[in-house]
Amino acid sequence: MKGRLAAALRSVTGKFGSFTPGQKAVSIVAVIAIVVGGYFFATWVSKPTYAPLYSNLAGADAAAIVEQLDAEGVPYELTDGGNTILVPKEQVYSLRLTMSGQGLPADTSNGGYSILDNQNVMTSEFMQQVGYRRAMEGELANSIKSIDGVTAATVHLAIPQKDVFTDDQQKPTASVLVATGAGKQLTEDQVQAVVHLVSSSIEGLEPGAVTVVGADGRVLSAPGGSGSAGGSTDSRARATSDFESRMNASVQRMLDQALGAGNAVVQISADLDFDNTETKSRKYSATPNMPPVAESTKTEKYSNGTGGAPVGGVLGPDNVQVPVNADGTGASGGGSYEQSEATRNNAVDVTDEVRRSAPGAVKKLSVAVMINSDAVQGANEAQLQQLISSAVGLDPTRGDTIAVSALTFDTSGAEAAQRQLDQAKAADKNAALLSMVKTGATVLGVVLLILIALIGNRRRNKKLKKMLQAEIERFEAEQAELESRQMAALAAGTGAAGALTAGPAEPDAEQLARAERSREITALVERQPDEVATLLRSWLADRRG
Repeated sequence: MKGRLAAALRSVTGKFGSFTPGQKAVSIVAVIAIVVGGYFFATWVSKPTYAPLYSNLAGADAAAIVEQLDAEGVPYELTDGGNTILVPKEQVYSLRLTMSGQGLPADTSNGGYSILDNQNVMTSEFMQQVGYRRAMEGELANSIKSIDGVTAATVHLAIPQKDVFTDDQQKPTASVLVATGAGKQLTEDQVQAVVHLVSSSIEGLEPGAVTVVGADGRVLSAPGGSGSAGGSTDSRARATSDFESRMNASVQRMLDQALGAGNAVVQISADLDFDNTETKSRKYSATPNMPPVAESTKTEKYSNGTGGAPVGGVLGPDNVQVPVNADGTGASGGGSYEQSEATRNNAVDVTDEVRRSAPGAVKKLSVAVMINSDAVQGANEAQLQQLISSAVGLDPTRGDTIAVSALTFDTSGAEAAQRQLDQAKAADKNAALLSMVKTGATVLGVVLLILIALIGNRRRNKKLKKMLQAEIERFEAEQAELESRQMAALAAGTGAAGALTAGPAEPDAEQLARAERSREITALVERQPDEVATLLRSWLADRRG
């Protein structure tokens, strides 16, 4: 083993000594680069993968956890300003159990209902109310932090005390401060989810009484918002922009198909009504040929004829009896009295109607269209105006306006942009071609190096084969010559020992050449022992065959 290592070292040293100064410098730089790259690769491979142990920690909790990790010798990293602790991924769950056994994290400033565990019998009613409010704030904050993108949340509740002696009760309100991760913003749906989550958790709290503010100071949901598109100024602007974009895209597609792409420009401006209105109306209507609901009749009838007078006469005013004649008739000579009264209640239909208009109705539309007069010859502007009016639902009674004009478009900018685009495409094509050429050249160079190495190895094998073959033939010839000499000596009566020991006193040129070839073969065997062994095995196999 030591001999092989020494031979390999001598071979490397010999090859390095035969290099030119430039080749030596390149070899040294390559070896250093390989060593440094191997070191960094081994460091990267052996570095553990970190995962969050805890995030959004308070300062006291982070310090206590770091101290515990240092005591246990666990590697860790701090991110997010020290609020997040990263540990090796395979140790996350075991470390959480260990920290939980140590009572970490111990911060209870936002502990939710755990605050109520610290109250005792001697706690006053005021402190009970404050503790309950803090517990609700903590629970709501923890729930809001579970929403995707929210890293921290703070909830403030204003819950008025109920008074049984007054009818005018104040309504509760709430405010929420949310912080999101870097580059993230809450969507409108997420903001409304926060609003309804808070309002549904507090008795008597309406969604319109919840204010949501971002950590950057922007109001995400202001009081009075209904949770729809009319809740805030930003949402109104987004709704208007989305409506205009949809209308523009619809009309633009229609004109591109009719006039060709780039020959028409559409601009639609919309004025939307985001007010929440409620209209109440009552209508009365009578149904004909319907029987009355209720009916009453009263009739009175009095008469005084020739058939005689009632006994005692007729009482007059003030209960004074009216005098009668001798024949028994009244002084007036006769009279009658009749009264009729009728009351009829007919059925009347009453209709109460309540209309609540949703925000987002169109108040006014303004449409402007320009067509390229050079590219579109003979375009009927009146027909285009009629088509566009029908497409957008134009209503003149609403004050909507439309204008269609044929103008000469300035295409210099578009042509310049097209030229730049063509140049960019050509540059990309050339870059791709150059990259392919570089890749091909690299592959070709590698293939050439492999071919050169194979050809050189093949030549060395041929040379070695010839040298070994010549050496074997020489050895066989010497063996045959020695045997012939021995036979001749035996025939001449000379001792075999004399024949065997006979030889030249000094080495001749042939012996020197043989010695040189032997040294070359020995050096070749030391440099390439595996190849020589393979070659010898093949020869032995050929001889056996």
